[in-house]
Amino acid sequence: MTATTVVIESVGIQPRRRLAVIVSIVIVALLVVAVVASPFLQDAALHQDILSASLSPGAEGHPLGTDQLGRDVLLLTIAGTASAIVGPVVIAVGSMLLGILFGTLSGYRGGLLDGTVGRVTDILLALPVLLAAIVIGGVFGGGYWSVAALLVVLFCPTDIRIIRSAVIEQAPRPYVEAAQMLSLSRRRIMFGHILPNVRSLVITNMLLNVGFAMVTLSSLSYLGVGVRPGSADWGRQISDGREIMFTNPAAVLAPALLLIIATCAITVLGDWVGDRLAGDDEA
Repeated sequence: MTATTVVIESVGIQPRRRLAVIVSIVIVALLVVAVVASPFLQDAALHQDILSASLSPGAEGHPLGTDQLGRDVLLLTIAGTASAIVGPVVIAVGSMLLGILFGTLSGYRGGLLDGTVGRVTDILLALPVLLAAIVIGGVFGGGYWSVAALLVVLFCPTDIRIIRSAVIEQAPRPYVEAAQMLSLSRRRIMFGHILPNVRSLVITNMLLNVGFAMVTLSSLSYLGVGVRPGSADWGRQISDGREIMFTNPAAVLAPALLLIIATCAITVLGDWVGDRLAGDDEA
C-alpha cells in the first residue's frame, strides 16, 4: 500500500468518523430525554385546554402550537420520546438475545435441533410483521408492552439466521478445533470462543433492529395498536395531527422529523460500529 493510498483512505475515514460522532450525540441526547425528561413531562404534555386548541406555532406561548385537544405540541413530542426509544431498544435487545441463543445452538450443534429451529424461523419469517402484530394485538387486546413482546418474537428469526450462518462459518476454524482437542465443553466453545468472534454482526444487527423497531412501533401506534388513545407517542401524535395538518403542521412534522432523525442516526451508527468491529476482527 503506497503512502498516497493511505492518505486518500484516511481523508475518507475522517468524514465518517465526524458523522459517527454527530449521530452519537443525537442518540445520547434522545436517550437522556427519554429517560430523564420524558417521564416528568407526561402530566404537563397530556394537559388539555380546549379553548387553546389548534393554535399555530408561537401563539400564546406555545413554540410549536397546540393540537386539536389543546395540548402543547412541544411538550407532547418530548414526552413521546420515551415510548419511541425505550420500547425499540428492548425489542432489539430481546430479539438479539433469542438470536444468539438459538442461532448459536443451531449453527454449532446441527442435527434435529438445527432442523427444528430452521422450520420455526421459516414460519415466523413468512408472517408479515405489521399485519401479524395488528391481528394478534387486536384479538388479545394487547397494550404497548404486549406488542413489544410480540415484536421480539417476530424480529428474532432474522437474528437467528444471521447468528447461525456466522457460527457455521466459524465452527471449522482452527481455534475451534483446538478448543475441542482440549476437551472444552460445548457451551464454553460456543459462547466463550465462537460468539466473541461474531460480535460485529451481533452489535450491528442489534442497532439496525432498533431503527426497524422504532418505525414498526410508530406505525402500529399510528394504526391504533399498542399505546392507548391520547398517549404521548410519536406515532399516535402523527395520527392525531392529521386532522389539523393545515392548521398547525408542526403537530405532524415535529414527531415525524424526530422519528426520521432518530432512525437514520441509529442506522448510521450501526453501520459505522460494524465496520470498525469487523476491521478489528480482521486485524
